[in-house]
Amino acid sequence: MEKRDRLTVTLKKEVLKNLDKYIDGSRIRNRSHAVEYILEKHFSPKVKKAVILAGGRGLKMRPFTYEMPKAMIPINGRPVLEYIIENLRRNDIREIIVSIGYLGKKIEEYFSDGTKFGVKIRYLKQGKESGTVTPVLDAMKLVEDGPFLVYYGDVLSTIDLLDMGDFHLAGGAVATMAITSVKKSSDWGVVRMQGNRIYSYLEKPDSRKDLSHLINAGIYIFEPEIFKYLKPGMKKLEHEVLPLLVEHKALNGYLFAGDWFDVGNPEIYKNAVQSWV
Repeated sequence: MEKRDRLTVTLKKEVLKNLDKYIDGSRIRNRSHAVEYILEKHFSPKVKKAVILAGGRGLKMRPFTYEMPKAMIPINGRPVLEYIIENLRRNDIREIIVSIGYLGKKIEEYFSDGTKFGVKIRYLKQGKESGTVTPVLDAMKLVEDGPFLVYYGDVLSTIDLLDMGDFHLAGGAVATMAITSVKKSSDWGVVRMQGNRIYSYLEKPDSRKDLSHLINAGIYIFEPEIFKYLKPGMKKLEHEVLPLLVEHKALNGYLFAGDWFDVGNPEIYKNAVQSWV
């Protein structure tokens, strides 16, 4: 356990009342933990950059994707990618790298440099079927100065990214995966957890009764150390990198209760159109 020094402080009653609001009995168990949490939150490096993987062809979403990349599929008149960027900006993540491939020019034309949306956008152009590892590797020089977010471009969610960032920084792992719960988990990467640590990850396993209902939500926070795990020639984070992180006990899970839609799935897309506000 990391050594701690004892510190005695005197606080006003009103400050103590506000401090006590942080105590939840699990992550923050007492006033000492609350003070440490607030100080760490203030002084710790913040997650300020994001890499959005928006190069997917979206074969399941044809005929939409004959004319547009999957990340540009509309939800109530606006592309999915716009909602993602809006949530990033809302959570004070304004430096964004968008990995584009299939029909990527349409993304560039719509978002340009991001000024109109209150962010700064740079683009990384990928070849055919580059997977999910290559775009992150290609972004290394742009993000390796601190923790950064990786967000799949077909995920629509109300996740609190500031809270996820605080969770990640407090956890001390190389990577944190956002986790949500679904009824039929075998369509995604299935997770088992012990405390905050993920100890098992199975990508789209055969359906069976004992499967966990917790799944990979397609949103991660990585430390720069992640680049030690990424090698040229690797294709998918889900198949090659996440299991390696699990093996090294370097992957934590952030379970959130907000809305989550994988809009690359036609049935879920219909649900998103009906329920997203």
